Amino acid sequence: MNSSEPLSAGLKALPDKTSSFASTQAAWRFYANGSVSLSVLQEPLTAAAHEGMAKHCGQYALCVHDWSRLSYKHLNKTDTYAITHATDVGYDLQSSLIVSDLTGLPVAPVAQRLVSVDGSYATYGDAASPSPAKNHLEEVADCIQYLDAQGFPKPVVHMIDREGDSVAHIRRWDAAGSLWVVRAKDDPKVDYADKPTACKAVAAGLAFSKTRQVSYHGKAYWQWVAEAEVTLGRPAKPSQKKGKQPRVPGLPVKARLVVSRILAEDGEVLAQWLLLTNVTDVDAATIALWYYWRWQIECFFKLVKSAGHQLEAWQQESALAIAKRLLVASMACVTVWEIAADNRPEAAELRNFLIKLSGRQMRHKQAFSNPALLAGLWVFLAMSKIMDAYSQEELEGFKATAKQFLGEVV
Repeated sequence: MNSSEPLSAGLKALPDKTSSFASTQAAWRFYANGSVSLSVLQEPLTAAAHEGMAKHCGQYALCVHDWSRLSYKHLNKTDTYAITHATDVGYDLQSSLIVSDLTGLPVAPVAQRLVSVDGSYATYGDAASPSPAKNHLEEVADCIQYLDAQGFPKPVVHMIDREGDSVAHIRRWDAAGSLWVVRAKDDPKVDYADKPTACKAVAAGLAFSKTRQVSYHGKAYWQWVAEAEVTLGRPAKPSQKKGKQPRVPGLPVKARLVVSRILAEDGEVLAQWLLLTNVTDVDAATIALWYYWRWQIECFFKLVKSAGHQLEAWQQESALAIAKRLLVASMACVTVWEIAADNRPEAAELRNFLIKLSGRQMRHKQAFSNPALLAGLWVFLAMSKIMDAYSQEELEGFKATAKQFLGEVV
């Protein structure tokens, strides 16, 4: 639960009468215990997702899939690898995060996979031995298949950035009955008005409707949305890493092309997103809003990396141990998100209290932030542990001794 610093990213011991070394040894034994598998550690997160979907989601639950590189230069980690080039050393993290279709707030990560030089460790695989590493889309295809079989209380819509614009994988997801929203690339062609046309060319000829004001680079602009019915009929283009491969034809997939634009007052297009989806009973403006909420997974990566747990400074010596600790840290994130999403007055009072304990400064008119709530929760837990572990007389004794150094302010 503790919010860490880059130079002190290890386990912090709660301030009871147990020594810090004993706490560190207990954590080491826990992460090294072969019976503590990733699938077991994922169970409370999956249970939180079931409960959160029923509480926070409406018609659908959005599942955002994305990847993040974890950079490590620690010599004690022997299973890191060069991800993209010789100096880009670490692990590759794939995460799948449930987001509310009503508010865009994060609910819980439902799957995670960490790829090392030995293979990949996934919450939905055999954590004792790594499985052979696959490319990103093959990994996420396995993940989607697994998640669709979990019996969640809401239908899950899988959301992927432009890396997911692969007609072979879209055919696979569609044939399996999965629901998906994929950001399309500009140039791949779809069948529109009885002829193959690049997605950006289809978008150029559509009539747009003004939908809502959004923040873009800190300024308010209007979002405009349009849509068209298209068909994905082009043959799949296999990876060329194993030499030139012939294109593979497949069954056509009917889809909606939803185009979201941010326009300046003079009509200049500041940003444009081309979205392909097989969700048919939700209006185009809502699909565009869903994709805007895809950014929550970047906030999750930030919370476990630079703004909270300092993941890339952890000293665990293997990908499996890192993955286990990541799942424990993810439970802390879920707790923070629940506190942030609760609309009751007592929850608002708790948030204000935790912000005070964190010592963090908020932006003007911003009531709280998730990293600040995380930091405040650690202080609150430490306070509670102190009250349980030490008597009133002991605390008064500490206070009297501290006054000798700090004066009457204590």
